[in-house]
Amino acid sequence: MINLGSLFGQSTPPLVGLDISTSGVRLVELSDAGKGIVRLERYATESLPRGAVVDGNIENMDQVADAVRRVWKKSGTRVRQVALGMPPAAVITKKIILPAGLAEDQLEVQVESEASQYIPFALDEVSLDFDVIGAAPNSVEDMEVMLAAARREKVEDRVAIAETAGLSATVMDIDSYAARSALERAVQPRAGQITALFQIGAQATHVSVLVGGEAVYEREQPFGGNQLTQDIVRAYGMPFEEAETRKKAGDLPENYLADVLAPFLENAALEITRAIQFFYTSTPYTRIDQLYLAGGCALLPGLLDIVSGRTRIASNLVAPFDGMQFGASVRENQLRQEGPAFLVACGLALRRFG
Repeated sequence: MINLGSLFGQSTPPLVGLDISTSGVRLVELSDAGKGIVRLERYATESLPRGAVVDGNIENMDQVADAVRRVWKKSGTRVRQVALGMPPAAVITKKIILPAGLAEDQLEVQVESEASQYIPFALDEVSLDFDVIGAAPNSVEDMEVMLAAARREKVEDRVAIAETAGLSATVMDIDSYAARSALERAVQPRAGQITALFQIGAQATHVSVLVGGEAVYEREQPFGGNQLTQDIVRAYGMPFEEAETRKKAGDLPENYLADVLAPFLENAALEITRAIQFFYTSTPYTRIDQLYLAGGCALLPGLLDIVSGRTRIASNLVAPFDGMQFGASVRENQLRQEGPAFLVACGLALRRFG
């Protein structure tokens, strides 16, 4: 079995969650505070140069590894074992049904045989992992198994980034799975509740809809915060890097809010509304009970209000660290402002607990 890197592994020794996205690198370290309570020990973020990561692909290894070194040092952690995430578009996942009671070696053979039907390239080119979910829904003699596969070179790129930065990649997850894990821990959806999660990144928005805690729908849309940066470039004639920096700092001309930000927010709300309508028309579901925004772009002032108003769905920013204790180095006020951007990193860090 060509392992994807403990994608479905059990609990691990202390490790940190390391989220490598298009716009930056985010690190989260969690610990066990006892009595079922999780403590946030440290978190940090570092920006990435434009083009270092494109569509989830590592385009400049040196720039990304350097950012990982900086974020690790900035955080103050001493833990060198990391949990990394793969972008959902880079991983093929499939639920399959196999006979129950197979020995592990037989199970691996069966999984590889089934995987060959769904993976559009040779098995020796992929990293593969699987997890037994449980009994099949309609047959006590069968079991349901989740398999996941990614191009080996994509996995090795992320492992190499960690190793170049002096770290050890011990867990490889999927970004969307990590995000859902962190969301479920923070909000604990009730049975039957339909929850939509919109992770608005720099280049794309990932949509997940969950019933209870189970994902029933996922989709990615080519819309993100870089579009606002491009609007700033066009409006004020400044370089992209300067526009990105000043966008984050709020250091823009007086007409920015009305002439640049407001149209972008309207467009973002329209994209979200369209995504919800597409969900309704392509699934049996006709309602969403709760909507959450995450990702760096979710922090834009006014976005939550306009999305709530346009969709008429109860909407909130994700607060992935709700219910946690905080270590001495954590600044709570700053954390409240930055929390939604750390959803994936938090989910990756939770892999420490299995």
